[in-house]
Amino acid sequence: ALERPIVGIVDTASDYNPCHGNAPQLIEAVKRGVMLSGALPMVFPTISIHESFAHPTSMVLRNLMAMDTEEMIRAQPMDAVVVIGGCDKTLPAQIMGAISADLPTVVVPVGSMVVGHHKGETLGACTDCRRLWSSHRAGDIDAVEIDLVNGRLAPSVGTCMVMGTASTMAIIAEVMGFSLPFAASIPAPHAERVRSAEASGRVAAALAVPGAPLPGAIVTPASIRNAMVVMQSIGGSTNGIIHLAAIAGRAGHPVDLAEFDRIGREVPVLVDLKPSGEHYMEHFHQAGGVPRLLAELSGVLDLTTPVVDGGTLGDRVMKPEDMHAQDVIRPLGRPVTGQGAMAVLSGNLCPRGAVIKHSAASPALMRHTGRAVVFESVADLAMRIDDPALDVSAEDVLVLRNAGPRGAPGMPEAGYIPIPKKLAALGVKDMVRLSDARM
Repeated sequence: ALERPIVGIVDTASDYNPCHGNAPQLIEAVKRGVMLSGALPMVFPTISIHESFAHPTSMVLRNLMAMDTEEMIRAQPMDAVVVIGGCDKTLPAQIMGAISADLPTVVVPVGSMVVGHHKGETLGACTDCRRLWSSHRAGDIDAVEIDLVNGRLAPSVGTCMVMGTASTMAIIAEVMGFSLPFAASIPAPHAERVRSAEASGRVAAALAVPGAPLPGAIVTPASIRNAMVVMQSIGGSTNGIIHLAAIAGRAGHPVDLAEFDRIGREVPVLVDLKPSGEHYMEHFHQAGGVPRLLAELSGVLDLTTPVVDGGTLGDRVMKPEDMHAQDVIRPLGRPVTGQGAMAVLSGNLCPRGAVIKHSAASPALMRHTGRAVVFESVADLAMRIDDPALDVSAEDVLVLRNAGPRGAPGMPEAGYIPIPKKLAALGVKDMVRLSDARM
């Protein structure tokens, strides 16, 4: 069998990572696809990162995972590689490592969770968990009910089912051409996810013979711009532009924040998913996933960019006869919001630029003047945010310092500063919040 092409398969399964709970099943499916195509599959482990259990922050570990992935691919004999991941930092880490290792690479996302339900309401991690936890802190939901909610927010294996970082990066991987059509949106528990993994194994076996296309041919200025267009149109995570910059950097290309801002002012949000809309990833998949979105964006994308299974991105645009009526993926003429998800800001507080996901913010706060209430660190925030004596009003601006790449360290998602408890009890749902952290 060693005379056959060898396809490496990255194993990121871990008891600590429920996002990747289906990874063992997907590995077997990829192996089956490789073997049915006449190649030899070889599975090897790398570290696995889960948001909830990563200390001090998953962003510190992303680069470690990228190095681990790169060095394991370099160190072992293989002609192509399949990376399997999904949780926020894992897909960008794997793509970064694969670009540097420079072997033909197929990306298999693990898929998102299916939705949960509580008292007739659809629930999804992690937008609804933050919203309902705020209600619990405000005293509107008691301890018994919040325990019930906690048990229903994550009803299956897979990544968060809202348009968070995991969903954003899976879509970016598909749009850039690293994964197969629909791979970004198939829910983790569905049989279709297993079939997609098997098909990915077949593609990897085919790539192993000519040794092409290499990741460097996939990550081009054109595909990077396509990723920025799609990120704006889906209501993508602010983490997405951080990861895209790292992916592009591995291929030797810059990400132009000014261009990203211009795109956001021209390309509106078309995908009606939380936190910018109302639906969840399984509904995005049912609506037609990335191929349907490409059809709506075809006029503003470069459809000549290559994709890993051959051909171009234009070959994946959904044909009109395959479309059906749906309300999750909107046309350009009827967007969810009139501009894209994110804007790049600059000024005396952030001379090198900052990012806001204004599609998920309260419109009334877009222009606001208020007194700064400053927290000097994450520990200071935790100590004082619920203090009844905290000098704060709904018109104030909450500011968190020293939570950036160095201070925390690793720029944690601490920018989602909780509404002070005494204001939450009065019904305050949103405030202007500034930080050097993320989110």
